[in-house]
Amino acid sequence: MDNPVDPTLMDLADGRLRLRGGRCAACDEIHFPVGTACPRCGGDDIRVEPLADEGVLWSWTVQRFPPPSPPYVPSAAEFTPFGLGYVELPGQVIVESLLTECDPARLHIGMPMRLVEFSVPTESGETAVTFAFTPWEGHAS
Repeated sequence: MDNPVDPTLMDLADGRLRLRGGRCAACDEIHFPVGTACPRCGGDDIRVEPLADEGVLWSWTVQRFPPPSPPYVPSAAEFTPFGLGYVELPGQVIVESLLTECDPARLHIGMPMRLVEFSVPTESGETAVTFAFTPWEGHAS
């Protein structure tokens, strides 16, 4: 695996990419990304724990124009549309994420999704790993 774009967001454990969530010791709220205080109650005893690597698509859209640079590295001429979505991790949190699919005919709210590594170019010309969710075809929700 390449270096993660942001090691505070994810870990590689047992050969699997996992997102790092924060659980508040005071109110048990789970949030992503991990912060120094709970967004629900303001508590500051936050424990890092791995988030689920599967969930369901809560909402989505297709990004049809290049994001600002930085952090987007490719030139506008190299841009290709990509999917963006919110994936609900059962009993945990809803995560905003890249989607590996951007064909509207292949995306629908409530479809099963699973976490995958996604390589992105960096300003140095190398690649780094971030996370994305991909449709989990054949998996019943």
